[in-house]
Order: sequence, then structure tokens, then C-alpha cells
Amino acid sequence: MSFQITHKDKKTRARTGILTAPNGARAETPAYVIVGTHAEVRCLKPKDLVETGTQIIISNTFHLWQDLGDKLSEFVGLQKTLDFSGVIFTDSGGFQVFSLGFGREHGTGKMEYQTPKISGENLVRITDKGATFEWDGKQQFLNPEKSVQIQEKLGADGIFAFDECTSPNHGFWYNLRAMIRTHRWAKESLVARKRKDQMMYGIVQGGPHKLLRKWSARVIGKMPFECLAVGGSFSRDEMPKVLDWVMSLLPENKPVHLLGIGKPEDLFEGVERGIDTFDCVIPTREARHGRIWTSHGPMDIKKSGFTEDGNLLDVDFVCPILERDNICRKDLHKLFKDKDQRAGYYATAHNVFFFNKLMEKIRQSIKEDRFSEFKREFLSNLNLKNK
Repeated sequence: MSFQITHKDKKTRARTGILTAPNGARAETPAYVIVGTHAEVRCLKPKDLVETGTQIIISNTFHLWQDLGDKLSEFVGLQKTLDFSGVIFTDSGGFQVFSLGFGREHGTGKMEYQTPKISGENLVRITDKGATFEWDGKQQFLNPEKSVQIQEKLGADGIFAFDECTSPNHGFWYNLRAMIRTHRWAKESLVARKRKDQMMYGIVQGGPHKLLRKWSARVIGKMPFECLAVGGSFSRDEMPKVLDWVMSLLPENKPVHLLGIGKPEDLFEGVERGIDTFDCVIPTREARHGRIWTSHGPMDIKKSGFTEDGNLLDVDFVCPILERDNICRKDLHKLFKDKDQRAGYYATAHNVFFFNKLMEKIRQSIKEDRFSEFKREFLSNLNLKNK
């Protein structure tokens, strides 16, 4: 794995770079990582990923582990399954420790604006040895060694150390214990590695606490990870502060990923502080529900106001797939109204293109030393009333 910084912004920590995976797959950064949970990006075919500018996909270790069961040993690898020549990541399953555990118990998502926020019984029991899930009528145990073994078999280019993401409702003392546990699991993840043709991300945790975040950044930053990540659940105001605390303490020559964050305003805040890659379900999940992202903010294409609207979805972000098939707002509105499966296809194609193209525009602004101006320009036009 190599990471080459190609340009640094003169006013901020923003930078462009080239991330090259061990198999030669490359991605220009900053980049959006598109979520393909079950080894597919729902609604899109492999050729659509190329047309929408997708460079990196992340699949879900926990769910693929459940999907494959005893057939995991026969799995042919994510590159063949996805039929994708770009960079592929897998998470560690650590997020499911949160989402199926305290996320359910506390009725909270990773970010305060994320939906759905599912309340219910905590399905996870956490100890220093690992996490036990009450899932599908049986107990499933996941620890750093098991997580790494699964990720190695899945064959992604980039894999993540097992960690514990805490809830926004957790206080200082629980965050302290979870952070220490994450550091222990980071060491165990490194020890468990067998393959040398995958890059591993170490994850900084510590909740909203400056002391813990700086502590975690120093500890994780000194471990022999090829790449680094910032994890955790945040309120809207916490994320920029956390990045301010940790980014200056992480090695500059390693790529940094921000886990599970991906609204336009969050992308600008992250890039400004030196984040290189982001992943989030927003482009795909929201598309399937008719929420279309544009340079003026999101719009609900299912609303009656689009019945006779012959305009493009966004004149500044014209997806080549929709342009090829001559799809405008009223066309997509009708497809959703008719419950036509093509609605999800076109909406997903547009949203994935939108976020990939936005990152391309951000990269270009950094190269031209006008990132701050582009940020101000773009966000001033963004209608955030429905964010």
C-alpha cells in the first residue's frame, strides 16, 4: 500500500493524494467511499459504478459473515463478487457492536440527524475479550482475531481493526473504558494479521472528550497501521472539534478515514481538517426513499410538486446515466409514484454520482488553492433547512 500526498492547501489541512492498494487499485483523495453492505451496491450494476465515478466501496464484515455462514471458506473474494476494479474496504464489525447494542438501547444513531434510530433491546454483550451478539436466534461471538480472519477471507484491499464505538449517551468513564478496550483490540488485530497484501486501519476513539481523543490519537498513531481512522458517534457540533483535537497528532504521511460520516457540510469540515476518505449510507439509502441530493440541498422527489417538473435533477451535477436515458424530475417522480423498480436505480445512480462528483470538485479546488472559497460558495447555496 502506498499513499502519496500530491497537493496541500495553503490555508487549511486539506490535501489531495493518491491511495494505491496492494493489488494496484488506485483512488484519488479526498474520496467518498460508497457502501455496498452485502457485497453489492443496491440498485446498481458494476458498470454503473464506473459511470458514477465510484473509486472505493466498503462492504460490511458482520453482515457478510452472517450471509455466508459456513460458506465463508469458499468465498471467491470481494473483487470478483463486486466485479469492481477500484479499491475495496471492509469494516471490522465494530459498528454493529454499537448499532445492535447501545444504539438500540439508547435509541440513537451515529450522528444526531441519522435515521432510522431504532429503539429496542440491547442485542450485544461486550467484554474485554470481544462482543457476543444475540442474533438470528443464536449467540455469535466476534473478537479482533475473528474479525481479522473474516476480513482476510473476504479479501478487501483495506481492512479495519476491531473497535468499540460508544453511544452519545455514554459519559466520560464508559468512554474511558471503551477507549482502553479499543486500544487493546487494536493490538490484537495487528497480531491476528496473516496477509500482507491488505492495508489495515487503526481507529481513534474516545467519545466527545478532548483528553480521551488526544490520548487515543497518540496511542493509535504510534501503532504500525498503514492507515488510520476516526470513529465514534457525534452530535453535529462535536465532529469538527474532535477532528481539531486529533488530526495534528496523527502521522501526516498516512491516509485518514472518517467512519460513517457523509453529508456535504460534514465532508467540507472533514476535508478542511485533513480527512482523506469518508463512508456513509446517505447516497444509497436515501435514494431508495426518494431523497435526491443536489447542489441546493436534498429534495423529496415523491412530492406532488414535481409532477410537471421537466427540469434536470441538478444542472450542476448531471449524472451520465440519467442524461443517457433522458430522465428528468417528473420522470423520476412518476417512477416512484408507480413503485417502478427503476426509481431506485435512477435515484441511486444520481446520488452516488452527486457525492463522487462533489469530492472531485473538492479535489480540484484544493489543487487550485481555492478550497476555502469553494467551501463558502457551495455551502452558501446549500439549503440546509431539511438536513
